[in-house]
Amino acid sequence: MDNASGVGVLDKAALVLSALEPGPATLAGLVAATGLARPTAHRLAVALEHHRLVSRDMQGRFVLGPRLGELAAAAGEDRLLAAAGPVLARLRDITGESAQLYRRQGDFRVCVAAADRPTGLRDSIPVGGQLTMAAGSAAQILLAWEDPERMNKGLLKATFSAAELSAVRRRGWAQSVGEREPGVGSVSAPVRSPSGKVVAAVSVSGPLERLTRQPGRMHAPAVAAAAERLSQSLRRAG
Repeated sequence: MDNASGVGVLDKAALVLSALEPGPATLAGLVAATGLARPTAHRLAVALEHHRLVSRDMQGRFVLGPRLGELAAAAGEDRLLAAAGPVLARLRDITGESAQLYRRQGDFRVCVAAADRPTGLRDSIPVGGQLTMAAGSAAQILLAWEDPERMNKGLLKATFSAAELSAVRRRGWAQSVGEREPGVGSVSAPVRSPSGKVVAAVSVSGPLERLTRQPGRMHAPAVAAAAERLSQSLRRAG
């Protein structure tokens, strides 16, 4: 085993966590990725799940668990989450709508930070909530800059088209009108790592009564500016 520490059970647990980094995996997938015996892989995955280091998605596949994000934030290693709070709060105050930060995890996008509109009708997404990658402006952002194979796979079930993703890449932001939920609109923009890879999507969402059927006209500049501030925080950290 490469990089063995001498503590076998920890080395094997690290193998399981590393195997889940690209996305969800079945038990058979864990066995194939780690080379561990099936009973060993199962025992370790279930033990890690008990400690919230591993979780399950809606299909029962193993995924990285919420405790990892909590530990990273506590250690100050996740600069994106550390910077997200004030940026999202400012975006909420500028737009008057709830603001969120999404990351892709396998076939879903996960809300990793949020700042809700305090009163009135609002679209509230809980931190940790899993949403579809088939609809919504954040899904468009997280798919638009993927490699062609992964993009085309995502488009098979999507409510948006390849032409719409091309427009997203051209203008640098996405909007949705009733895609994820009737009566709800949203605007999103990409957060990029120092290498330029899209690692997250910043969004605002709310009722169409306020956002109208062209929410990008109202909020795209503010959302794009917030995404750029978070990208800058990653560049500084890098």
